[in-house]
This record gives sequence, C-alpha cells and structure tokens, in this order.
Amino acid sequence: MTENTALADSYEVIVIGGGAAGLSAGLVLGRARRRTLVVDAGEPRNAPAAHMQGYLSRDGMSPAEFLATGREEIARYGVELVRDRAVDAARDGGFTVTLAGGRTVRARQLVVATGLKDELPRVEGLAERFGRDVLHCPYCHGWEVRDQAFGVLATSPMSVHQALIVTQWSKDVTLFLHTVTEAELSTEDLRRLAAAGVRVVPGEVAGLVVEDDRLTGIRLGDGSVHAREVLFVAPRAVPRTDLLARLGAQMTETPVGVYPVVDGRGLTTVPGLWAAGNASGFAEQVINAASRGYRAGAAINGELLMNDLDAAVQV
Repeated sequence: MTENTALADSYEVIVIGGGAAGLSAGLVLGRARRRTLVVDAGEPRNAPAAHMQGYLSRDGMSPAEFLATGREEIARYGVELVRDRAVDAARDGGFTVTLAGGRTVRARQLVVATGLKDELPRVEGLAERFGRDVLHCPYCHGWEVRDQAFGVLATSPMSVHQALIVTQWSKDVTLFLHTVTEAELSTEDLRRLAAAGVRVVPGEVAGLVVEDDRLTGIRLGDGSVHAREVLFVAPRAVPRTDLLARLGAQMTETPVGVYPVVDGRGLTTVPGLWAAGNASGFAEQVINAASRGYRAGAAINGELLMNDLDAAVQV
C-alpha cells in the first residue's frame, strides 16, 4: 500500500449508516473540520413510507428527499460518502472497517448508526401494503388516516396497548387477536378496551382484502371478512448491532431486542465506539435519531480534541 493510498483510506471518524443519525453525525463532524467517512448501504428503515411526519420543519417530506438533502449538506463540508456495506470491523488502536466492495478503511473513532429492520407478521398481503394502509406508528401516520376504520393485528398481549393508543385517531377500532388468545388478556386489558370502545375479534387473520389498490377488509381463517380501511401492526424489530457486539461492546437484552449499553452521548463500553439512532435503541423516530447523531458527533469532536491535547502535553 502506498502512502497516498493509506492516507485516502484513513479518517478521523467513520460513520457506518447513512440514515438520519449517521448523516447528522457526519454533518456535525464535517463542520468541525474532521476528516469523516459515511458508509451507506442504502437500506433506510422508513423506505416503504411515502412521507415522514413529526419532524419540525420537515413534516410531510418524503424519506428519500430527506436523505438526498442530508447527503448534499454533508458534502458541503468535505464529508465523504461511499455506497457500500460494512461487513467486518476490528480494533487495532483505532478501528479498521472492511467494506463489501473490498476496500479497507481506518479511523480513530467509529460511529455505528446501522438502525434496525422490521420483520412483519406472516399474513398474506401484509408486506405489500406496509407503509400505505398497513401501518405501525400512529404518531407517524395517524393524522393521515384519522377517523377511518382501524384494525389492529395482535401478535402479543402488548398489542392491547397499540389498540388503545390508536383510539386517539379513530373511534372505530377493532382488535384482531390473531395469535393471541382471550385468556392472555388481563382483566385490566379488557376493561380498558371496553372503556375505549375497541371491539375484540378472536381468531387468526388469514389475509387482507384489497380492492382498487386499497385495503377494504380483514379476512379471518374461518372465511369471515371484517370491513377495515387501515391495519396497524407491530413488526418485530431486529437491531443491526452485529458490528457493535463483534467489537466487544457490552450488550443488553430488552423486550424489543439486543442493544448496546451507551452513555448519554452514545458512547458504548468500548472507547471510541459510538452508537446512534435505532442502533442504540428501539424508540428513536427520525427526529430523535438525528438528535442522537448530532450529540454523538459533537462529543466525538471533543474527545478527539482532548486526546490530541493530552498527547501533546506528554511529549
């Protein structure tokens, strides 16, 4: 490897993940004049959605437009973005990251902002409608489907909470128990559902009824159909945290997956290794993920600065 090649592949910070968290971290670091690389595999969690809501000043923007704008912004400050996938990483005084395309890059600090993926329940037609009239988050899409006939697909007793929450956006809500039995619902669950006016329908859901490219009903295993216009589901969240675990970060089991232990800035238990966005926790919406990326970026700049000053003092 020549000196020029080594320089081209060496950075102060590498950010793995080019979503809201990763781009936000990259923006802060670029503005702090840090040589930064963002590695983006191009798999944003919210890709199925036509719009994103609840992000002040960006409400209603499409996820694709949001990311394109973010890429343009980091480029203004010299941040390099490569469309590739990080397949391995190792600690060697700093961090060495191997990309799927064969390139090896190195950095003093590493941010993992790889997010998570949603695994949907196996119901015929569900995946094809996800992000349209099959939805997950009422805070993201509830306003757009307000006052329509809602269904909620129960995959665990926790689905009761989802059914109760969505009654803020519609008073016509049916909870389809699907893989949950009535015996699994507590007395308190049943009382709250009744108080909220939520109808409870036992039986497994076999598929969706779609007419003229819109959801019109939920079909049960017994063949009966219940007219519904919107179906809320709770996908299984699968954190993309393999690299963090491989690098030795302490992980913790939560009800929604295994996540790294981080401090308030996003620093893991491994010095120089950071997690941001949905790689650090399940509940980060786009605006929260951007905030976490910003916080990590600012903290990293401070860490690098103080480390360099301490090293200079010891000379």
